[in-house]
Amino acid sequence: MSNETSKKVGIPCLLVWLFILTGPDPGLAEPADFSGVHLTVGAQNTDAIGGPARTHAATWEKRTGGTAEVVQSDFGQLFSDYMASLKAKEPVYDVVLFPSAWAADFYPYLAEMPDDLRESDAFDDIHPVYRERLMTWNGEWIAATVDGDLFSGYYRKDLFGDPVNQAEFRARYGYELFPPDTWSQYRDIAEFFNRRRLPDGSLVYGTAEAFARNGKQFWTLFSRASAYTNDAEFPGAQFFDPDTMRASINNPAWLQAVQEYKAILEFCPPDALNFGIVQVRNAFLDGRTAMALDWGDIAQIAGDPSRSKVAGKVGYFVLPGTKRVWDSRMWKWRDMGSVYKAPFLAFGGWIAGVPKNSRSQRAAWDYIMWFSSPENSLGDVVTSGTGINPYRFTHFTNIDAWTHALSRSAASEYLGVVRASLDSPHVAMDLRVPGFYRYTEALEDQLSPILRDEIAIDTAMSRVAIAWEAITDDLGREEQLAAYRAGMGLPKERGGPRPGAQGNKQRYVIGFSQATTTEPWRLQFNRELRAMALS
Repeated sequence: MSNETSKKVGIPCLLVWLFILTGPDPGLAEPADFSGVHLTVGAQNTDAIGGPARTHAATWEKRTGGTAEVVQSDFGQLFSDYMASLKAKEPVYDVVLFPSAWAADFYPYLAEMPDDLRESDAFDDIHPVYRERLMTWNGEWIAATVDGDLFSGYYRKDLFGDPVNQAEFRARYGYELFPPDTWSQYRDIAEFFNRRRLPDGSLVYGTAEAFARNGKQFWTLFSRASAYTNDAEFPGAQFFDPDTMRASINNPAWLQAVQEYKAILEFCPPDALNFGIVQVRNAFLDGRTAMALDWGDIAQIAGDPSRSKVAGKVGYFVLPGTKRVWDSRMWKWRDMGSVYKAPFLAFGGWIAGVPKNSRSQRAAWDYIMWFSSPENSLGDVVTSGTGINPYRFTHFTNIDAWTHALSRSAASEYLGVVRASLDSPHVAMDLRVPGFYRYTEALEDQLSPILRDEIAIDTAMSRVAIAWEAITDDLGREEQLAAYRAGMGLPKERGGPRPGAQGNKQRYVIGFSQATTTEPWRLQFNRELRAMALS
């Protein structure tokens, strides 16, 4: 998920080094002869993902005798370009590299992966979270993972390890200064470090997060809401009720997540309201913040002293958790007794598929297998700027390869945090449903006014829920429910115990005619009505 440019060390050179280190890739069969075959590969128009697509196209050509042309589009145009080609009699693309969230929309147009490719060691090397949950749809293998994405936390080890900071923090908050275990602790630490003057005279702020519209703000919020909304006893309930497809986006857990997301702005740099994810990275790498939330890209960039002022000072943590989770079946908070974490697969990573109208499906799959092979992908994940983060077991076990980018101890710590997130029994899936961008646009329509103090949180999130309900009805509630359950890895059969009165409730829509909703007394009136409706 990086838009950063690649290091001067080229990927092909790195792959030669890795080949010497690891030997031939056991997951690859002997090269096939695709002489005379021409492939077109779709990718976004950045070095992230696009760069590896071009690099591996060149080596695939030498390996097979075929030719591969990478056709790139701006990310904002990519979905529509792909969809037009998938439906066309004469397609543009033989291979499409796309976000896993689009699988629901693309599924009807994608060819299933050949059986023999699922029998290789390279297939088994993919972490099950990515393999079983992101490469399939409705029980069919319709794509291959080429990138692993999830949100993690980053912190300044030098600041956290300073004895003066530790003593002051203990005196102020009553517990030790460690990487945050809960979102409450994360808030305390951000407050403690905010606007702190360092010995060199520089000013540091508490943390950095993405707040700008179209700057990955909704994925930042999704990652924060995950622990509160992913009830282990009611899986799949983060975004919608998995039995009814009723929008969950305005329940008390989401309201708390949004309130905390807005409140953390106070402890971010003054210009943070305009931060997209790239600005988040830059703020942390420039030494302006004590913490940051991001995908895995900070890790590799932070290890390069020419690009990072905090090289050698970075630690990592699994997304914080909570001691209470929203029980959307009983409609109440449930105390967990200990810290409950639900690491969030924000974006989920890029996957690669072969359209049914591809002119050479076998060659297209061969290119994908070459792109994502253990050897090639290891080179990609240890090189900053590729936009590719760990997703194979061999990415975690080949520590020596990571010393190209990080110290051995930093690599071990970083990979440990990513692996702990993926191995969590409560790891949470991103939203994967047709109309993904309609839903997220409706959310961002309200998030930005919330952050600018232009609207009350409960009012805004109720508007989001209404918009989501309308989108669901427009696309077909039963169809959307089936797709949502498939995307969340749930069985087709729905229904479960709904204890007490909440279990017997039906869905009602109550309308009120009002001349305005801007007067304070009407806002209060509406809050009371919503509270009564939920009681």
